[in-house]
Amino acid sequence: MQNPFGNNNDNDQNPFNLNNLPLPPNYAKIVNDQGEIRIAKVGFSWTTLWFGPLPALFRGDYYNFILMIVLDMDYALVALFFGWTWMIQFPWPSIFFGFFYNMMYFKHLFNKGYRPADQRSRELLTRTRYWREK
Repeated sequence: MQNPFGNNNDNDQNPFNLNNLPLPPNYAKIVNDQGEIRIAKVGFSWTTLWFGPLPALFRGDYYNFILMIVLDMDYALVALFFGWTWMIQFPWPSIFFGFFYNMMYFKHLFNKGYRPADQRSRELLTRTRYWREK
């Protein structure tokens, strides 16, 4: 299979033999001790910008889903309490979570025992400050 992303590290690219599935340069692969693999994007979350907390729900990331719902409700309650209806018309929480959700997702999985699955993912996560060597 030809790699459409141009990174020719086929040996290091897929150590868990995922049918030689190439990863885009801004995606990282993490694994836990039971061998469960998660692949997710590093950087800005466009899906969270457009769909709010639903990407967290679809990923099974209930911790961050509940956090986003509670903070969205707090934002709306504060805006309504002070009569700032103009704040509700613009999606400030979605913009905030668009910048931070992918980092929140990775850090939550790291707390649950996941770690980078290969050297390329480790370098990407270290460079973006999602992962720190312990």
